[in-house]
Amino acid sequence: MYEIVKMLHSYWAYLVLLMMIIASINAIIKLIGGKEFQAVDFRISLFTLIVTHIQLLIGIVLFFASNYLSVISDMGMGEIMKNKLLRSNIIEHPTTMIIAVVLITIGYSKHKKKLTSKPKFKMLAIFYTLALILVLAKIPWNTWF
Repeated sequence: MYEIVKMLHSYWAYLVLLMMIIASINAIIKLIGGKEFQAVDFRISLFTLIVTHIQLLIGIVLFFASNYLSVISDMGMGEIMKNKLLRSNIIEHPTTMIIAVVLITIGYSKHKKKLTSKPKFKMLAIFYTLALILVLAKIPWNTWF
């Protein structure tokens, strides 16, 4: 089960990254260009929200399907924090990705409350781009290619 969930988490991440890039660039370009907010913009932001939440759920399942809890129990947090790979996999990556999903959720929620296009695109541009930066910072690039 662990290998299947790991593979799903890895491949779904490509879709997540693609959608985050599309959503961020779309919001920035349309904010700068002064474009009107349309149904396609809503769908892009919504689909990005959905795929990131699915990725979060897959990541949570992966975390608990792995042996990380026993590693934490056996080694203790002090030793994990000294080990760069374990610290990244157990602490930094999950925490950063949760923050990124929270930012996307906040951005999506805030943009829905705005009545005109410019504030809508501004909320999406700010929150989705910040989330994208966090995701790009904590993707384990050495295992991606």
